Amino acid sequence: MKQVIIRFIAVLLLVIPGIGATYGFLLMKDAVFHYFSSFGDETVSVRHFEWWMFLGGLALFLIGVAFIGGWTFYRDRKRNYVAPRYRQKRPRPPRPGV
Repeated sequence: MKQVIIRFIAVLLLVIPGIGATYGFLLMKDAVFHYFSSFGDETVSVRHFEWWMFLGGLALFLIGVAFIGGWTFYRDRKRNYVAPRYRQKRPRPPRPGV
């Protein structure tokens, strides 16, 4: 039972940033859509881009993607799935005394 709870918490740790990244993407999409949809509206004289909504969405998106990407990189590095340049540096064995 304890293993099931641990795995559930691990899944939640990945789902929550994923939902945040998805919501951030939707905020960015909505900001761009509202800006372009105002071009067809005759009643709007000045068109404003919703910068705060776009930047907030960008921040949520980048934080979520960075967390998931970092977690994946850490896991692959631990299992030795990455390219040689990304593997952990191991200290050289000591030289025999001469």
